[in-house]
Amino acid sequence: MITLEEKISHQTLLALLAAALLSFTGILTETSMNVTFPELSRLFNVTLDTIQWLTTGYLLMVTVVMATTAYLLKKFRAKSIYIFAACAFFAGDLLCAIAPSFPILLVGRLIQAIATGLSTPLMFHIIFTKIPKSRIGSMTGLAGMVISLAPALGPTYGGVISSITSWRLIFWLILPIVLIGLFLGTRYINIAPFGTDESFDFLSLLFLAGTLTAFVYAVSKAASASLLSLSVLLPILIGFICLILFILTNTHGTNALMDLSIFKQPTTSLSAFTYFSLQFINIGISFVIPVYCQYVLHTSAMIAGLTLLPGSIIGALTSPLAGHIADSHGYALPIIIGLSCLTLGSLIFLITQQWLTALLVVLAFCVLRFGFNMGFSNSISNASMNVPRKNTADVNSFFNMLQQFAGSIGVGIMAAIMAASQNSGAGSFSQRSYNGGHYDYLFVTLLSICALIAAVINFRIQRSKQK
Repeated sequence: MITLEEKISHQTLLALLAAALLSFTGILTETSMNVTFPELSRLFNVTLDTIQWLTTGYLLMVTVVMATTAYLLKKFRAKSIYIFAACAFFAGDLLCAIAPSFPILLVGRLIQAIATGLSTPLMFHIIFTKIPKSRIGSMTGLAGMVISLAPALGPTYGGVISSITSWRLIFWLILPIVLIGLFLGTRYINIAPFGTDESFDFLSLLFLAGTLTAFVYAVSKAASASLLSLSVLLPILIGFICLILFILTNTHGTNALMDLSIFKQPTTSLSAFTYFSLQFINIGISFVIPVYCQYVLHTSAMIAGLTLLPGSIIGALTSPLAGHIADSHGYALPIIIGLSCLTLGSLIFLITQQWLTALLVVLAFCVLRFGFNMGFSNSISNASMNVPRKNTADVNSFFNMLQQFAGSIGVGIMAAIMAASQNSGAGSFSQRSYNGGHYDYLFVTLLSICALIAAVINFRIQRSKQK
């Protein structure tokens, strides 16, 4: 029975709905364009590893913007942040819908990314500040449903639209959702800032943006150049230099972009790795499957997108359940179960690849997505419970930034592996795409095993602290 202290007001629920709608539309467009990549590649006369920057660049911009939210939520009212985000998304969406060239389309996507970078942390901010502690798991489960459902529905949505009519309608159809969210957010989001006298640390943000951009660029170049080539090694070197400078300026400056001291706790670091791995696999495999289905299984764009629909529905149903289990039995149970199923789903793709059909892809993805949704939202909730309340904004900002970077680097690595195999010149194009898929499936399998081991160690540490 829910007590009076555990009840959630209608205003809070509608505020969450507003943030969720904007996050959903933003994340939906991350993967809705994936199934249109072959068409856009021909239309704009660019290669696959270039066209994937519509997703990679979007995720990169989201990541950089999310890094600012720890400060912004302390400095500005949540309503003001939301209104700015909704207006930015609306403007970017219109630009994408009418884009006459690839550069204009990319600019529109980057403007939309600013909105998503603000709205998703804002959604978790509402949960961590307005929801009773005993119900945080359930509510982050619902938020996780939004984050995980949208990228899985994206290929289905994009595939159906692009098969029936123009890909441009992908952007036109979501405009009403943005307007509804803007109305609700303006009326119901009302959270005062925590307050801070510090000025914004632009230098740290500059070095962080340089770090993320350099690493993602290096990954994208790996598709067409040798791993030991200057075009790959140089951006990696620049990335490490920027990372060191970011840590120095953020830690030793007069102000900080975010409080990195939270990672002195091994449990936070292990939770971050788990969270990163889950989203890397989720976004990465959502990119690979539609491309693999079209190039290897020779399905239509619509069928390629529809292969992800059953798994996305299962994920939608699983995420709130996973949060309820966490509230009732602790976070270890759903996270360990989730990572075990994630590993199993990855293994199915790897072991049964030579027999893969569209139906078997659907079944394997259902297992993988069940595992993802069991662990994803619970990982950030578990991390937030293990830091002081004053650091919840830092956890929120960093983890949301991390999951977007994971998606960006995940798509980049998966696309690079696929493109490198396709450009190898040995065998037919279909066979080369098959080989690329094999390496992609192997990579996600190994990563899921590492994430499972990290989670087991994490909860052993947490149990030892409770004794």
